[in-house]
Amino acid sequence: MNTSAKRKPTPLTEEVAALPQGTSVDVTTPYEPTPEERRAIAALRGTKKTPRVTLKQKNQIYFKHPDQLHAAAVLMERLATTDEYLFGGVLTQLSAVAVRGGKVDEVRFNFMMSAVMGIGPKDELETLLATQMAAIHALALDYASQLNNSRTIPEQDYAERTLNKLMRTFAAQMETLKRYRTGGEQKVTVQHVTVADGGQAIVGNVAQGGQGATKEQETTP
Repeated sequence: MNTSAKRKPTPLTEEVAALPQGTSVDVTTPYEPTPEERRAIAALRGTKKTPRVTLKQKNQIYFKHPDQLHAAAVLMERLATTDEYLFGGVLTQLSAVAVRGGKVDEVRFNFMMSAVMGIGPKDELETLLATQMAAIHALALDYASQLNNSRTIPEQDYAERTLNKLMRTFAAQMETLKRYRTGGEQKVTVQHVTVADGGQAIVGNVAQGGQGATKEQETTP
């Protein structure tokens, strides 16, 4: 006779119950998330949900939402526009970049839309720039994949040159967005202050960077 204490049965979840017979699953100890994981889940649950796009026959764009008008209104707000033609143009242009095998790839399209909204455009000019940035990024990763799978030197050279141009374009777009948001103003940061002989304060502003970095000094009595 087995006198060992019987383990208290644990209710099976629907996922475990659906597993094939004979599958061994330990359901006695529930997973305990770490503090970092708890914070991540809380942040995810607190994120404002945005309607996603789906495509039906002839690549017509629809929204995964019970009401198409309300879905469009939410997306237009995220894209900082109330102009339906600009909104429709952005969707059409991104869908053209998302074409794969003659059909629009929903995952790729929604990824680019998420990238545009993630940039957080504040007006329609920023929306247009963010749309270009999303498209350039997607194309850059295409050529990165092509470079990785190239088998000949000409293929590698072509993919590398194109990838380099796209990446430099993306960096320029980021700089353009930064300048636009700051009104073209540049902040001057004092790096060091020293007092030279004679009691004159020498304020030095050192510009760090690549080629072309300069060092300017201003002498203050």
